[in-house]
Amino acid sequence: MTELKLPSIDYAALAPILIMLGAALVGVLVEAFVPRRLRNGVQLALALVAVLGALTMVIFNSDDRLLTAGQAIAVDGPTLFLQGAILILAAMALLLIGERSVERGGAFVAHAAVTAESPDDRRQADGVGGTTEVYPLVTFAIGGMLIFVAANDLLTMFIALEVFSLPLYLLCALARRRRLLSQEAAMKYFMLGAYASAFFLFGVALIYGFTSGIPGRVAGVDFATVHAAVTDSPASPVLLFAGMALLAIGLLFKAAAAPFHVWTPDVYQGAPTPVTGFMAACTKVAAFGALLRVFHVAFSGAAWDFTPVLGAVAVLTMLVGAVLAVTQTDIKRLLAYSSIANAGYLLVGVLAPSRDGLSGTMFYLVAYGFSVLAAFAVVTLVRDADGEATHLSRWAGLGRRSPFFAAIFTFILLAFAGIPLTSGFTSKFAVFAPALDANQAWLVIAGVLTSMVLAFPYLRVVVMMWLSEPGDATPTVTVPGALTSAALVIGVLATLVLGVAPAPLLDLANGAAEFVR
Repeated sequence: MTELKLPSIDYAALAPILIMLGAALVGVLVEAFVPRRLRNGVQLALALVAVLGALTMVIFNSDDRLLTAGQAIAVDGPTLFLQGAILILAAMALLLIGERSVERGGAFVAHAAVTAESPDDRRQADGVGGTTEVYPLVTFAIGGMLIFVAANDLLTMFIALEVFSLPLYLLCALARRRRLLSQEAAMKYFMLGAYASAFFLFGVALIYGFTSGIPGRVAGVDFATVHAAVTDSPASPVLLFAGMALLAIGLLFKAAAAPFHVWTPDVYQGAPTPVTGFMAACTKVAAFGALLRVFHVAFSGAAWDFTPVLGAVAVLTMLVGAVLAVTQTDIKRLLAYSSIANAGYLLVGVLAPSRDGLSGTMFYLVAYGFSVLAAFAVVTLVRDADGEATHLSRWAGLGRRSPFFAAIFTFILLAFAGIPLTSGFTSKFAVFAPALDANQAWLVIAGVLTSMVLAFPYLRVVVMMWLSEPGDATPTVTVPGALTSAALVIGVLATLVLGVAPAPLLDLANGAAEFVR
């Protein structure tokens, strides 16, 4: 009788993941046993303490370079750096999610079962209650993202993809106002996300089939097996190429890269704004963390050079994001197309086959995450009687009514445009310079040109806020509560500091830019 051999597990290395998933389970129990009037405070405190505890363990594990859980999880420099980034950005997002002073009851529906646009729905929108189930959903999503960037085999990566995707589908449907738009966004995201997951899983099956056709080797989808098969296999590459393509579709969907971006504007517009910020920052870190590991570890050394294909995707993504951003009349849709364009710039860094390319991409993810969360924090404050005023025409003259917050938003938009002394400039330089060194000037030229195009919609908003006369329907800027203020301060200071003095974070990213294999 064969003895079952259990895999060795380093629980300290897995502690950040275990803390977040454990907090999510405790959050479910809080919903069942804690009185409703106390739930919001308890859930917010639980989520923030869990994030802080997980971040502490990431720092504690900073010297670890190992494979654990049967080699399904890799704990190395990129894993720890990206996990730390996800946790810090998630803490900012939780501050926005927990805010209750900007709108009574917060950004989330009080009773999710109420029919949208009904009299009961209008009454709940003006009430004081709010759904607190969002906190365990967010913590489950964070836990899934932490697994996603650490996954060292394709099946683990797929499971992590589903763990953080399913809560996001639900969160998108829970907006307090404009419920039909929110539910439509969630349905689109769910349906398209299901297709993307199916493509990813089919790609996993094809990769397994490719590895099983190699004589003398054990088939598998762990990255060591895939890498060995890719580098010295005499087998037909058809299954490999098809599997790589299908895997890329699933990952590029989450990264909001063209032509798999079509969900992004509708979901960003319809989802509760704090959730939109969470997705724009943390989901992008998770998606590109997985892309980096797949293409730098599993498929590195492949006989087929995939750079031209992914480079074409990067150029298309930059073009789609920049050109369509010019046509937008809603601030959340504008930021969605900005996110798409930034996915293209990040792909330039992914394709740079060097340590500097890897570290530059990781730096970009952190810098962009801080800026985009600060941008959505400002969006939550511009309000009228019907809630957030996101149509650009409503922002005319905002600089005269609230010069302080208009100045903050102007600074963030200039950072998105890549103006020097902002994190947007240093992060673009961090990904473009390694691409130039790798003889990929065509990608850099496309990036610079599309950045110039993308500057136009940003400057249009700036001109509208400062040089247009405020109309009678110009909304007011709500005084932010302590939580939103904290998120804004962190985001703005990070955008400034990473533009003026980026060296410490760049050095940290460069020191972490080495995968364990």
